[in-house]
Amino acid sequence: MSNERYLTFALAKGRLAEKTLALLEEVGITCEEMKDKSSRKLIFVNEELKLKFFLSKGPDVPTYVEYGAADIGVVGADIILEENRRVYEVLDLGFGACRMCVCGPESAGELLKHHEMIRVASKYPEIAKNYFYNQKNQTVDIIKLNGSVELGPIVGLSDVIVDIVETGSTLKENGLVVLETITPLSARMIVNQVSMQMESARIKELINKIKAAVEAKG
Repeated sequence: MSNERYLTFALAKGRLAEKTLALLEEVGITCEEMKDKSSRKLIFVNEELKLKFFLSKGPDVPTYVEYGAADIGVVGADIILEENRRVYEVLDLGFGACRMCVCGPESAGELLKHHEMIRVASKYPEIAKNYFYNQKNQTVDIIKLNGSVELGPIVGLSDVIVDIVETGSTLKENGLVVLETITPLSARMIVNQVSMQMESARIKELINKIKAAVEAKG
């Protein structure tokens, strides 16, 4: 056991990390150090299980995993699609469920039907591009925004937006609706390609344990 190298987890900060740690705890994987909210540490260790954990911004998780700085990552499917890194997506963890949609005023539905040249505002330009260019074969002008994309159609910057929809209440309040659903989203587990070969038995055992816990939740 002592000769084993550490397996490192990169977790997306915030609710996703909290839910991931709760799920790991259910399968007997704990990291007491992480529960100390006042800690200034960046890397947390479980010596007994030879595991390390660190928190990072969501979009960085697939980068850490692709380059082997982390063996395993947990992040939203939206980020995996947008970042398009060379990683294995191995498990849908079932929480953080929402969907990526094309939204706008109801009148914009006609523009989508007739493949017109339209402007699309999004925090997810790669997902938007892939959807319109490769799935709909519609040429669009994609504008990247970092803040409230709902503003796009309201102030006349764009015809529609591509964004995550959970309840749809923000859209409704701003006179927008879901026009098309691109894909369902949730938290996913990703694995570094080399780690999957080198540490195959350990990682697969881990995946199976977590998968059983996810399925037990239904």
